[in-house]
Amino acid sequence: MTTTDKNENVRAVGRALDILLAFTEGDPELSPAELLKRVELSRPTLYRLLYTLEESGFLVSVGEPQRFRLGPSVARLAHVWKSTLDLKTVAEPVMRRLWQETQETVALFVPQGNMRLCVEELPSPQPLNFKRGVGYTEKIVLGATGRAILAHQSPSPEQLRTLAQGTRIDLKELESELAATRKRGYSTSRSELISGAVAVAVPFFDREAQVAGSIGVFGPEVRLDASRQKAVAQLLLDEAVRLSDALGFGSSSRKRA
Repeated sequence: MTTTDKNENVRAVGRALDILLAFTEGDPELSPAELLKRVELSRPTLYRLLYTLEESGFLVSVGEPQRFRLGPSVARLAHVWKSTLDLKTVAEPVMRRLWQETQETVALFVPQGNMRLCVEELPSPQPLNFKRGVGYTEKIVLGATGRAILAHQSPSPEQLRTLAQGTRIDLKELESELAATRKRGYSTSRSELISGAVAVAVPFFDREAQVAGSIGVFGPEVRLDASRQKAVAQLLLDEAVRLSDALGFGSSSRKRA
């Protein structure tokens, strides 16, 4: 195969992928005319790729006039991707960047009923630091990493009352804090579980748009004042978007844009 042939094959693969990425939840079926508006291809090239993709099961044609939708081969690949997805592996570069930028302890939590579980942690390299360790669990109503998750689970007042049993939490203050967390995108805590410790946490989401967990940064008050907390919160928000993207959240709308 000549270099020209190889380059043409690479371009064909790229064009085929552009066609597949043109389909979204809002546009599950597209006609050839609609596809031509979304991909920069000539009509003959488009039809050639459409039929190639249909032969391999990545597209199926429906109706009259003819329209196309994603086929079973896409579903099979999605199943393989989802079944082999490892949260800690996906989150590792996100956590590493936060750790390098903040030099504070960074931890990854997932919900477990009325609790949250730490599944990964990068301890701060500084002599004065706070850490709890992988496997640490705590009530989801307590601490920034718990409330960052809880805020997006939309619990009812009755559920909040049940979750707060055995704590000194004021339910009205909790509801207000959860609403504030949803509005600003992050949660904070100070000397709540450990005296002198400050935590800032944000949620991340899965492909079903459900909250999948939270990422938190922990450090002493002497280093995490109000100004530093806002800066850390922005870092967390940026990285949470990347983690959610990697887990499939919002991929359709972003690809369409």
